[in-house]
Amino acid sequence: MRLGIDLGGTKIEIIALAADGQELLRHRVATPQGDYEATLDTLVSLVEKTEGMLGKQGSVGVGIPGALSSVTGLVKNANSVCLIGQPLQQDLERRLARPVRLANDANCFTLSEAVDGAAAGERMVFGVILGTGVGGGLVFDNQVWPGRNAIAGEWGHNPLPGEVGGPPCYCGRRGCVETWLSGPGLAADHARVTGQDLSAEQVVIGAEAGDMACEASLQRYEARLARALAEVINILDPDVIVLGGGLSRLQRLYEQVPLHWQSHVFSDRVETRLVPPRHGDSSGVRGAAWLWSNKEL
Repeated sequence: MRLGIDLGGTKIEIIALAADGQELLRHRVATPQGDYEATLDTLVSLVEKTEGMLGKQGSVGVGIPGALSSVTGLVKNANSVCLIGQPLQQDLERRLARPVRLANDANCFTLSEAVDGAAAGERMVFGVILGTGVGGGLVFDNQVWPGRNAIAGEWGHNPLPGEVGGPPCYCGRRGCVETWLSGPGLAADHARVTGQDLSAEQVVIGAEAGDMACEASLQRYEARLARALAEVINILDPDVIVLGGGLSRLQRLYEQVPLHWQSHVFSDRVETRLVPPRHGDSSGVRGAAWLWSNKEL
């Protein structure tokens, strides 16, 4: 049995999977806010209660909103700031008395879709999160590829090709992909052009209702997403790109973006597929469980 945990900013979810990927149990609780020790206690409690209910012990994988430093082993780049600088892996291993694997939540999303999701059977898979922020993950032969600096797939903090300057990003730079392609980025672009204060969801609804200003904002979004993903294709040449996050539900992206990216990719033909996730919001927690292969159980 494998256990996966998705440590989010507002909720912590645990799933138990059989060796064949069948879901045995799932449970979620609220995330303690700004309290590392309480978060650690909650993670340990979820594992112990789940194993008590199922009557057996499992491997443990955890998806976190950040990464482990390759130098210190401590959490870095986490938007849940109470985790930054903490020895989360070591603390969990000590409390649970077993090895624990941690990975970035976008990597977990990508792994889930690569193992038994929308990209099953493919070798190189790039996963994209288009939500409140923009993240990415890279999986090769069903193994997360974290990179030497544990930042592989972090395309959200590259500059968006074709744009000069751009909005400020929380990372200290300007014009990052995230400032254009996140949900708030779409809303901000619409506001700059039209003066209308709409959420990303409202822009989508407006476009579906025939509002030409909202439609123009979505067309700009699609063109920008295509340019950003074209750079990924030029560098990694993945078999499949899987979209996740709230904006991945926008079905028109899967038709329009590949039409746009052709002219930006250094190839006479682009075979890379752009697909929605099979497991949706469950991909992150399932991917955390898949951090352990069947051979290691």
